[in-house]
Amino acid sequence: MSITRHQAVTAGGLIVTLGIIFGDIGTSPLYVFKAIIDKSPIAPDLVLGGLSCIFWTLTLQTTLKYVIITLRADNKGEGGIFSLFALVRRMKSKWLYIPAILGGSTLLADGIITPPISVASAVEGLRVLNADIPTIPIVIFILSLLFFIQQFGTGFVGKFFGPVMLIWFSMLAVLGLSQLIGSPAVLKAINPYYGYNLLVNRPQGFWILGAVFLCTTGAEALYSDLGHCGRDNIRITWSFVKIALLLNYFGQGAWLLSHEGTLLDGTNPFFAIMPQWFLITGIVISTGAAIVASQALISGSFTLINEAIRLNFWPKVKVKFPTDLRGQIYIPSVNWLLLAGCIGVVLYFKESANMEAAYGLAIVMTMLMTTTLLAFYMRLRHLHVIPRTLIISVFVIVEVAFLVANLRKFEHGGWVTLLIASLLVAVMFTWYQARKIKNRYVEFVKIDKYFTLLKDLSNDLSVPKFATHLVYLTSADRKSEIESKVMYSILQKQPKRADIYWFVHVDVIDEPYRMEYSVKQMVENDAIRVDFIIGFRVEPRINLMFRQVVADMVKNHEVDITSRYESLNKNNVIGDFKFVVIEKFLSYDNEIPFYTKIVLDIYFVLKELSMSEEKAFGLDTSSVLVEKAPLIIAPPKDIHLKRVDHH
Repeated sequence: MSITRHQAVTAGGLIVTLGIIFGDIGTSPLYVFKAIIDKSPIAPDLVLGGLSCIFWTLTLQTTLKYVIITLRADNKGEGGIFSLFALVRRMKSKWLYIPAILGGSTLLADGIITPPISVASAVEGLRVLNADIPTIPIVIFILSLLFFIQQFGTGFVGKFFGPVMLIWFSMLAVLGLSQLIGSPAVLKAINPYYGYNLLVNRPQGFWILGAVFLCTTGAEALYSDLGHCGRDNIRITWSFVKIALLLNYFGQGAWLLSHEGTLLDGTNPFFAIMPQWFLITGIVISTGAAIVASQALISGSFTLINEAIRLNFWPKVKVKFPTDLRGQIYIPSVNWLLLAGCIGVVLYFKESANMEAAYGLAIVMTMLMTTTLLAFYMRLRHLHVIPRTLIISVFVIVEVAFLVANLRKFEHGGWVTLLIASLLVAVMFTWYQARKIKNRYVEFVKIDKYFTLLKDLSNDLSVPKFATHLVYLTSADRKSEIESKVMYSILQKQPKRADIYWFVHVDVIDEPYRMEYSVKQMVENDAIRVDFIIGFRVEPRINLMFRQVVADMVKNHEVDITSRYESLNKNNVIGDFKFVVIEKFLSYDNEIPFYTKIVLDIYFVLKELSMSEEKAFGLDTSSVLVEKAPLIIAPPKDIHLKRVDHH
């Protein structure tokens, strides 16, 4: 796969970064102030307090936590909560997978509400022209089109994303500035006192944090997409983005203060600050930006699930690579599930205002989980305990405050994203736990005990030849061991005579893109072990990789793969390769605890729905034999049968 990335700081790299990274956080001015004012009369303490909270949230949460600190926690250039987990799990803390699963699930759940809220907020701008325009069909059409084009790769459309967002942020800045020039006094809201006054002295003021939080919901995406654009590009573009966002928020604040004492009554301050002649253009640009924001989230969801599969958090599903761009992936099952979820959200909530009431609860959980893993990362990097504790404490206090304020959203629809997140947590937790339970009961044997037997079987002409080359996938990490089930398959379950036995092991490591292999000749010309070391973002195309290994070995005269049948050998015909995959099923002969049984039952149901082992490893199905083997965890105690002989 060619490595075409936008890591270098160039004008092109900066524009691409605008398109990929800042869609979600960049479209928040569409709905944040509308959510803060809500049904209250416009009042100076509400407007200035809201502005103060927005300014300090973008400074503390987005700039300090994500742009300055979290972006340092890169895993060979890659970011995101699973990359962070891959970095810190070497610390051997047994429970670190829990924040990773919770964070990943809540981030995915929020991905179902971000595209509808962004697109609906933009399309609802049409109501300024005609109050009776039905927006729901338009929103569903745009979302359906967006998900439909995913299968073709977003490389072509992606070329337009950067310029669209450049126009968008420039528009935000100009619109905000046009209002600010007339009333610069609104800039006093930078003083944190106004935020404090709103939260402490205004009745019910603290709960406004739930609406304020919407201004930073896209911060997690800055970190997740680190691998696409590189740290320097993100940091430089964030300076421009933050200024544009703040100018727009302060511009909306200035407009609101000039309408003190009135109710918004369906008016969106974002569209209200546009001159009448610019409105149609503004709505078109807003819709374009909302589409870009949705695209960034969809791509992020694909990346997240792909990492989850490699880290054994998610069942194996089909992953496609529509273009040769590194990081450009498409997962059909996730794509259509996301679309169904988005359409469900639009039909259930109908208005972006109702979505605002539900939005943000799940993403706060993601941020808290990232903070948890970040604390371990800082420990891993031996940061002194005092600055470490201070930094993490600030983030925890801010995020817990946001969480408490967002809990009010539970009854207004926040339960929808939490329900989706809970289902995702259940899938990830079950898959991860079941694999651990299974691995605990895999029996390994020393392979050197079987070398003589393998050599004898290979030369035993009384046994019909099964294949010239017989390839087994093994999960044994130690090169001196093999699963007892593999030896049982070769020697007892219809003895399988082959000229050469190959044992292939795939080791998925904590680095994102490593691709290496090693070879060990166990028995000269009879048994060979191949170990693949691949990164957690690499698709394991074992068929292709194995073919390359064999070709390299032939070139180096390490192995002769010509058929050993006399007639074929003298004509230099290459022998056949057959892969054997051993699949486990839960044996009836088990007496296992209730919890273990539930986990394994759900696991095997998920396994039926997911991709088969051979497809997941990219094996050519015409040359694969799948053998079933019972998983026996706790065999029943001796059965007391009494023999009765009848004469």
